[in-house]
Amino acid sequence: MKKILPILGCAALLLCVLSCQRDPWTAWERKVITQSDSVMYVTVMPEDSVILRASSRDIPERAFGTPELQTLIAKMLATVNDPSQGGVGIAAPQVGINRRIVCLQRLDMRGEPFEPYINIQIDSLAGEISVGPEGCLSLPGLRGDVPRHTRIHVTYRTPEGAHCMEWIEGFTAVIFQHECDHLDGTLYVDRADSVYTDAAWAEEREAFSYDRPAWWE
Repeated sequence: MKKILPILGCAALLLCVLSCQRDPWTAWERKVITQSDSVMYVTVMPEDSVILRASSRDIPERAFGTPELQTLIAKMLATVNDPSQGGVGIAAPQVGINRRIVCLQRLDMRGEPFEPYINIQIDSLAGEISVGPEGCLSLPGLRGDVPRHTRIHVTYRTPEGAHCMEWIEGFTAVIFQHECDHLDGTLYVDRADSVYTDAAWAEEREAFSYDRPAWWE
């Protein structure tokens, strides 16, 4: 027994070391991050429903500071800012990765910058409920009238790993709610009072190619 205990202790230590060194990214996530163009393929319904309807996992501690995380954020920002998309926010499932990352436009800040939010959670919904029009890059050509809270409290981490929390108000709070819904497999049409076709947007989309890349399958 005296000889077995030290061996078990060493085995536990080895398992702990191996766990800490385990790749924080799956093979599919690495494929999407490394093989995507700077403007990524955006998942759409119903073709990509398996991804868009899944719940997303947190980014693990060991992934912070990795080149993969930096590349994913940079490509998500490039995608949402590209004229072919023209959105105010994008969530990781929309580029094929079920992780809790969103990049969105802070209309409530000077310069209205696009910023990334990692492992984001909406902790509290407050304020009045306002109904307003929403669209989604994953549901092109459609709009919906969606009831949303006008004030929310969020917690998240920065790309550097810092823990943050803040209250968000106004239309920016609506953007946060829309993008965070994606992380739980929820689409705005699930909450909408009504959904209708936006003919101008549908026509505009026809000018761009949205085919899946050859390596996607």
